[in-house]
Amino acid sequence: MNKDMKDIKKAFPEEGSFNELADFFKVFGDNTRIKIIFLLGKSEMCVNEISTFLDLHQPACSHQLRILKNARLVKQRRDGKSIYYSLDDDHVRDIITRGFEHIMERYKGTPNG
Repeated sequence: MNKDMKDIKKAFPEEGSFNELADFFKVFGDNTRIKIIFLLGKSEMCVNEISTFLDLHQPACSHQLRILKNARLVKQRRDGKSIYYSLDDDHVRDIITRGFEHIMERYKGTPNG
């Protein structure tokens, strides 16, 4: 094995890390969750605001928020009876921004792009 391969092997993450990363990206595999993340990247919102904006039933919206919270992509804070959601950190916004940049790249140079 050459030196480069030895260095790569030394830096190669453990199998469990790849499994966790795959699970992390699975959360992004749902259109509704992507929309929620996009909204929360713009402003902190409560469930009613999110469900109204996206035309979702509140229980469905709450279910998606729970998945995002369990994946540590969103966080919540209570203000009286209301719970407000926001992105957990700037990394989440960066992931969505980079994803859109990648998608929009194909449209550069086109009449509508």
